[in-house]
Amino acid sequence: MALSSSSPILPFSNFVANRNPSKINRSSNALSMVVRSSYSDDSALLLKAAKYTVDSFVENGMVIGLGSGRASGFAIQYLGRQIRSGAIKHITGVPTSVDSASEAAKAGVPLDQYRDSFKIDLAFDDADVMEEESLAAVIGRQKMQGGESIIEEKTILKTAGKLVLIVTAKQYQGAVDGSIPVLIESVNWLETAEEIDDLFLGDAEVWRRSSVGYAGPLGGDFPIVTKEGHNVLDVIFTSPIQNLAEVADSLDQLAGVVEHGVISRIPIDPAENGRCTAVIAAEDGLRIVDNIRKIEESRV
Repeated sequence: MALSSSSPILPFSNFVANRNPSKINRSSNALSMVVRSSYSDDSALLLKAAKYTVDSFVENGMVIGLGSGRASGFAIQYLGRQIRSGAIKHITGVPTSVDSASEAAKAGVPLDQYRDSFKIDLAFDDADVMEEESLAAVIGRQKMQGGESIIEEKTILKTAGKLVLIVTAKQYQGAVDGSIPVLIESVNWLETAEEIDDLFLGDAEVWRRSSVGYAGPLGGDFPIVTKEGHNVLDVIFTSPIQNLAEVADSLDQLAGVVEHGVISRIPIDPAENGRCTAVIAAEDGLRIVDNIRKIEESRV
Protein backbone atom coordinates (compact mmCIF):
# COMPACT_ATOMS: atom_id res chain seq x y z
CA MET A 1 0.00 0.00 0.00
CA ALA A 2 1.38 3.43 -0.91
CA LEU A 3 1.90 5.79 2.02
CA SER A 4 1.16 9.48 2.07
CA SER A 5 2.87 11.89 4.41
CA SER A 6 -0.34 13.94 4.49
CA SER A 7 -2.41 11.08 5.90
CA PRO A 8 -3.70 11.64 9.45
CA ILE A 9 -2.65 8.09 10.37
CA LEU A 10 0.32 6.23 9.02
CA PRO A 11 -1.23 3.17 7.30
CA PHE A 12 1.34 0.57 8.31
CA SER A 13 -0.02 -2.94 8.17
CA ASN A 14 -0.01 -3.33 11.94
CA PHE A 15 -2.37 -0.47 12.65
CA VAL A 16 -4.50 0.39 9.63
CA ALA A 17 -7.32 2.50 11.04
CA ASN A 18 -10.19 0.76 9.23
CA ARG A 19 -8.84 -2.70 10.10
CA ASN A 20 -8.64 -2.34 13.86
CA PRO A 21 -9.30 1.20 15.13
CA SER A 22 -8.82 0.26 18.78
CA LYS A 23 -5.20 -0.73 18.13
CA ILE A 24 -4.10 2.90 17.76
CA ASN A 25 -5.43 3.65 21.23
CA ARG A 26 -3.74 0.59 22.66
CA SER A 27 -0.46 1.68 21.05
CA SER A 28 -0.77 5.15 22.52
CA ASN A 29 -1.42 3.70 25.95
CA ALA A 30 1.50 1.31 25.58
CA LEU A 31 3.83 4.15 24.63
CA SER A 32 2.70 6.14 27.66
CA MET A 33 3.20 3.12 29.91
CA VAL A 34 6.78 2.76 28.67
CA VAL A 35 7.51 6.34 29.73
CA ARG A 36 5.68 6.22 33.06
CA SER A 37 7.08 2.86 34.14
CA SER A 38 10.64 4.19 34.43
CA TYR A 39 9.71 6.96 36.85
CA SER A 40 8.59 4.91 39.84
CA ASP A 41 9.95 5.88 43.24
CA ASP A 42 13.17 3.85 43.25
CA SER A 43 15.64 6.70 43.72
CA ALA A 44 17.14 5.24 46.90
CA LEU A 45 17.88 1.96 45.12
CA LEU A 46 19.46 3.75 42.16
CA LEU A 47 21.55 5.93 44.48
CA LYS A 48 22.95 2.80 46.13
CA ALA A 49 23.72 1.31 42.71
CA ALA A 50 25.38 4.57 41.60
CA LYS A 51 27.66 4.68 44.64
CA TYR A 52 28.60 1.03 44.15
CA THR A 53 29.50 1.74 40.52
CA VAL A 54 31.88 4.55 41.43
CA ASP A 55 33.41 2.78 44.44
CA SER A 56 33.91 -0.53 42.60
CA PHE A 57 34.99 0.47 39.11
CA VAL A 58 36.49 3.98 39.10
CA GLU A 59 40.26 4.22 39.61
CA ASN A 60 42.68 7.13 39.72
CA GLY A 61 43.71 8.48 36.32
CA MET A 62 40.76 7.05 34.39
CA VAL A 63 39.00 8.56 31.39
CA ILE A 64 35.32 7.86 32.06
CA GLY A 65 32.30 8.00 29.78
CA LEU A 66 29.53 9.68 31.77
CA GLY A 67 26.06 8.37 31.00
CA SER A 68 22.71 10.04 31.47
CA GLY A 69 19.62 9.12 33.42
CA ARG A 70 18.81 9.14 37.12
CA ALA A 71 21.35 6.54 38.24
CA SER A 72 24.09 8.07 36.10
CA GLY A 73 23.23 11.49 37.53
CA PHE A 74 23.64 10.11 41.05
CA ALA A 75 26.94 8.49 40.04
CA ILE A 76 28.25 11.75 38.58
CA GLN A 77 27.31 13.68 41.72
CA TYR A 78 28.97 11.09 43.95
CA LEU A 79 32.06 11.00 41.72
CA GLY A 80 32.31 14.78 42.08
CA ARG A 81 32.20 14.50 45.87
CA GLN A 82 34.91 11.83 45.82
CA ILE A 83 37.10 14.03 43.61
CA ARG A 84 36.62 17.05 45.88
CA SER A 85 37.49 15.01 48.95
CA GLY A 86 40.67 13.71 47.31
CA ALA A 87 39.53 10.07 47.44
CA ILE A 88 39.74 9.88 43.62
CA LYS A 89 42.27 11.81 41.55
CA HIS A 90 43.15 12.69 37.96
CA ILE A 91 39.78 11.82 36.43
CA THR A 92 38.62 13.01 33.02
CA GLY A 93 34.92 12.73 32.26
CA VAL A 94 33.59 12.40 28.72
CA PRO A 95 29.86 13.20 28.70
CA THR A 96 27.50 11.18 26.52
CA SER A 97 24.80 13.86 26.52
CA VAL A 98 24.05 17.49 27.27
CA ASP A 99 22.47 16.44 30.57
CA SER A 100 25.50 14.48 31.74
CA ALA A 101 27.82 17.35 30.77
CA SER A 102 25.70 19.76 32.81
CA GLU A 103 25.55 17.39 35.79
CA ALA A 104 29.31 16.83 35.70
CA ALA A 105 30.07 20.54 35.47
CA LYS A 106 27.92 21.19 38.55
CA ALA A 107 29.56 18.30 40.41
CA GLY A 108 33.08 19.50 39.63
CA VAL A 109 34.10 16.56 37.44
CA PRO A 110 36.82 17.63 34.92
CA LEU A 111 35.47 17.26 31.38
CA ASP A 112 36.71 16.81 27.85
CA GLN A 113 34.83 16.24 24.59
CA TYR A 114 34.98 12.84 22.93
CA ARG A 115 37.61 12.42 20.22
CA ASP A 116 38.43 9.36 18.13
CA SER A 117 41.89 9.23 19.68
CA PHE A 118 40.48 8.89 23.20
CA LYS A 119 41.09 5.74 25.17
CA ILE A 120 38.07 5.45 27.43
CA ASP A 121 38.77 3.19 30.37
CA LEU A 122 35.25 2.94 31.76
CA ALA A 123 31.77 4.10 30.87
CA PHE A 124 28.58 3.91 32.89
CA ASP A 125 25.03 4.59 31.78
CA ASP A 126 21.39 3.96 32.58
CA ALA A 127 19.61 1.38 30.47
CA ASP A 128 15.86 1.49 29.84
CA VAL A 129 15.66 -2.29 29.83
CA MET A 130 18.13 -5.20 29.77
CA GLU A 131 18.03 -8.77 28.45
CA GLU A 132 19.03 -11.23 31.18
CA GLU A 133 20.72 -13.82 28.99
CA SER A 134 23.09 -11.54 27.08
CA LEU A 135 23.06 -8.21 29.00
CA ALA A 136 22.09 -6.55 25.72
CA ALA A 137 20.17 -3.39 26.57
CA VAL A 138 18.04 -0.60 25.14
CA ILE A 139 18.84 3.09 25.64
CA GLY A 140 17.19 6.26 24.35
CA ARG A 141 13.52 5.60 25.08
CA GLN A 142 13.04 8.85 27.01
CA LYS A 143 16.23 10.88 27.00
CA MET A 144 16.89 11.20 23.27
CA GLN A 145 15.70 14.64 22.19
CA GLY A 146 16.69 16.97 19.37
CA GLY A 147 19.86 18.22 21.08
CA GLU A 148 21.08 14.76 22.04
CA SER A 149 23.13 12.30 20.01
CA ILE A 150 22.60 8.59 20.49
CA ILE A 151 25.33 8.16 17.87
CA GLU A 152 27.97 9.75 20.10
CA GLU A 153 26.56 8.07 23.21
CA LYS A 154 26.79 4.61 21.66
CA THR A 155 30.28 5.32 20.30
CA ILE A 156 31.51 6.17 23.80
CA LEU A 157 29.82 3.12 25.33
CA LYS A 158 31.11 0.74 22.66
CA THR A 159 34.72 1.96 22.77
CA ALA A 160 35.03 1.89 26.56
CA GLY A 161 37.30 -0.79 27.96
CA LYS A 162 34.59 -1.65 30.48
CA LEU A 163 30.89 -0.77 30.42
CA VAL A 164 28.64 -0.65 33.47
CA LEU A 165 24.89 -0.44 32.89
CA ILE A 166 22.61 0.38 35.81
CA VAL A 167 19.05 -0.94 35.88
CA THR A 168 16.32 -1.75 38.38
CA ALA A 169 15.12 -5.31 38.94
CA LYS A 170 12.00 -4.52 36.88
CA GLN A 171 14.16 -3.49 33.93
CA TYR A 172 16.19 -6.72 34.01
CA GLN A 173 14.00 -9.05 31.94
CA GLY A 174 14.11 -12.52 30.45
CA ALA A 175 12.41 -11.28 27.29
CA VAL A 176 12.54 -7.54 26.72
CA ASP A 177 9.32 -5.67 26.02
CA GLY A 178 8.47 -2.17 24.84
CA SER A 179 10.09 0.02 22.20
CA ILE A 180 13.44 0.49 20.48
CA PRO A 181 14.36 3.97 19.22
CA VAL A 182 15.78 4.00 15.70
CA LEU A 183 17.57 6.93 14.06
CA ILE A 184 16.82 7.24 10.37
CA GLU A 185 17.70 9.61 7.57
CA SER A 186 15.02 12.30 7.38
CA VAL A 187 14.96 12.18 3.58
CA ASN A 188 12.57 9.43 2.44
CA TRP A 189 11.91 8.57 6.07
CA LEU A 190 8.52 7.08 5.21
CA GLU A 191 10.13 4.44 2.99
CA THR A 192 12.49 3.43 5.77
CA ALA A 193 9.59 3.24 8.23
CA GLU A 194 7.73 0.96 5.81
CA GLU A 195 10.74 -1.34 5.54
CA ILE A 196 11.04 -1.58 9.32
CA ASP A 197 7.33 -2.33 9.56
CA ASP A 198 7.70 -5.08 6.96
CA LEU A 199 10.71 -6.46 8.81
CA PHE A 200 8.77 -6.96 12.03
CA LEU A 201 5.36 -7.55 10.43
CA GLY A 202 2.83 -8.49 13.08
CA ASP A 203 5.27 -7.98 15.96
CA ALA A 204 5.81 -4.23 16.10
CA GLU A 205 4.34 -0.82 15.24
CA VAL A 206 6.36 2.13 13.98
CA TRP A 207 5.82 5.72 15.15
CA ARG A 208 7.86 8.81 14.31
CA ARG A 209 8.80 10.68 17.49
CA SER A 210 7.40 14.18 17.88
CA SER A 211 9.13 17.11 19.56
CA VAL A 212 5.85 18.41 21.03
CA GLY A 213 4.06 15.64 22.91
CA TYR A 214 1.60 13.22 21.35
CA ALA A 215 1.22 13.78 17.61
CA GLY A 216 0.21 10.39 16.18
CA PRO A 217 2.20 7.88 14.16
CA LEU A 218 3.54 10.48 11.70
CA GLY A 219 5.08 12.65 14.40
CA GLY A 220 2.88 15.64 13.54
CA ASP A 221 4.20 18.84 12.04
CA PHE A 222 7.19 18.96 14.40
CA PRO A 223 8.99 15.61 14.46
CA ILE A 224 12.23 15.40 16.41
CA VAL A 225 15.28 16.26 14.34
CA THR A 226 18.55 15.29 16.02
CA LYS A 227 21.59 17.54 15.89
CA GLU A 228 22.86 15.40 12.99
CA GLY A 229 19.60 16.01 11.10
CA HIS A 230 17.98 12.60 11.63
CA ASN A 231 14.45 11.59 12.61
CA VAL A 232 13.67 9.17 15.43
CA LEU A 233 11.31 6.23 15.05
CA ASP A 234 9.94 4.30 18.00
CA VAL A 235 9.58 0.66 17.00
CA ILE A 236 7.01 -0.51 19.55
CA PHE A 237 7.01 -4.28 19.94
CA THR A 238 3.62 -5.77 20.71
CA SER A 239 5.10 -9.01 22.05
CA PRO A 240 8.30 -9.76 24.01
CA ILE A 241 11.57 -9.52 22.05
CA GLN A 242 13.28 -12.88 22.19
CA ASN A 243 16.73 -11.75 21.03
CA LEU A 244 17.82 -8.10 21.09
CA ALA A 245 21.06 -8.75 19.21
CA GLU A 246 19.16 -10.29 16.29
CA VAL A 247 16.83 -7.28 16.16
CA ALA A 248 19.86 -4.97 16.14
CA ASP A 249 21.52 -6.95 13.34
CA SER A 250 18.34 -6.78 11.25
CA LEU A 251 18.06 -3.01 11.71
CA ASP A 252 21.74 -2.54 10.82
CA GLN A 253 21.11 -4.09 7.41
CA LEU A 254 18.42 -1.59 6.36
CA ALA A 255 19.26 1.35 4.12
CA GLY A 256 18.19 4.58 5.76
CA VAL A 257 18.81 3.34 9.32
CA VAL A 258 21.61 5.38 10.88
CA GLU A 259 21.66 4.02 14.44
CA HIS A 260 19.41 2.45 17.06
CA GLY A 261 19.12 2.14 20.80
CA VAL A 262 20.35 -1.45 21.24
CA ILE A 263 23.64 -1.91 23.08
CA SER A 264 25.09 -5.40 22.66
CA ARG A 265 28.67 -6.13 23.69
CA ILE A 266 29.99 -9.57 22.80
CA PRO A 267 33.40 -10.12 24.44
CA ILE A 268 35.96 -12.13 22.49
CA ASP A 269 38.63 -11.94 25.15
CA PRO A 270 38.29 -10.64 28.73
CA ALA A 271 41.29 -8.36 28.17
CA GLU A 272 39.66 -6.68 25.17
CA ASN A 273 36.80 -4.21 24.85
CA GLY A 274 33.49 -5.93 25.26
CA ARG A 275 33.26 -6.49 28.97
CA CYS A 276 29.90 -5.38 30.37
CA THR A 277 28.67 -5.43 33.95
CA ALA A 278 25.07 -4.94 35.02
CA VAL A 279 24.41 -3.34 38.39
CA ILE A 280 20.84 -4.32 39.21
CA ALA A 281 19.10 -2.33 41.94
CA ALA A 282 16.52 -4.40 43.82
CA GLU A 283 14.62 -4.07 47.08
CA ASP A 284 16.67 -6.86 48.67
CA GLY A 285 20.02 -5.40 47.61
CA LEU A 286 22.28 -5.07 44.58
CA ARG A 287 22.89 -7.87 42.11
CA ILE A 288 26.04 -7.71 39.98
CA VAL A 289 26.16 -9.67 36.71
CA ASP A 290 29.13 -9.76 34.32
CA ASN A 291 28.82 -10.88 30.69
CA ILE A 292 32.26 -12.55 30.74
CA ARG A 293 31.20 -14.83 33.57
CA LYS A 294 27.89 -15.53 31.85
CA ILE A 295 29.69 -16.73 28.73
CA GLU A 296 32.13 -18.83 30.75
CA GLU A 297 29.24 -20.41 32.66
CA SER A 298 27.40 -21.23 29.43
CA ARG A 299 30.47 -23.05 28.09
CA VAL A 300 30.72 -25.40 31.08
